[in-house]
Amino acid sequence: MSTDSDALVPHEGEPHHNGLAGRLNWLRAGVLGANDGIISTAGLVVGVAGATADRTAILAAGVAGLVAGALSMAGGEYVSVSTQRDTELAALRKEERELLEMPEAEERELADIYQQKGLSPELAEQVAHELTLKDPLHAHAEAELQIDPDNLTNPWQAAWASFLSFAVGALIPLVAIALPPVTARVGVCMAAVIVGLVLTGYVSARLGGAQARRAVTRNVVVGVLAMVATYYVGVLFGVTVG
Repeated sequence: MSTDSDALVPHEGEPHHNGLAGRLNWLRAGVLGANDGIISTAGLVVGVAGATADRTAILAAGVAGLVAGALSMAGGEYVSVSTQRDTELAALRKEERELLEMPEAEERELADIYQQKGLSPELAEQVAHELTLKDPLHAHAEAELQIDPDNLTNPWQAAWASFLSFAVGALIPLVAIALPPVTARVGVCMAAVIVGLVLTGYVSARLGGAQARRAVTRNVVVGVLAMVATYYVGVLFGVTVG
């Protein structure tokens, strides 16, 4: 039999904090960044390997692709998240102004939100009033805007996460194609890439609550098709130039 005090104790191992969703989003973005690094760099180095057996040329193309891709991912993520943060700050400033100019109307609006979520009118008014007394901006930001003022998106964090995850993913095909002898180079690279794609597909599916088999299959098929296509483009280019 549980007691009142037991009911207040969080379940062991179960997170009870507001930052969980944010951390899952960054982790999911990191996995997807690594996935992009694997596929794009694998397509690049396998394509070059189809055109030439020169290890230096393959490595140069791979390293250039890694740096360019990682910087592009980081820059794109920085711009995107900066725009999102600017939008969040503008919404918070507007809400602050409305709370100063028409506090009673804002409290009624908050009560309406909780009533629409299923609370009785009386309870919704009580909840809105008590939350407004404690911290009106937080109450409205979370209920009305779905924004946590203490946990806004961070463009630098997003940029670094994208840069590092892409670079780590890109290292898999780059190392796999550089170390083996010429005859085994493409096969080893493809095998390593498939393993990497299985891992990223499985992790992304688990984080998103999706079916792992479908995500892994889709991931591997897309990666293999990209490598096969770029390899034969490289072969065709090498034959034409040669």
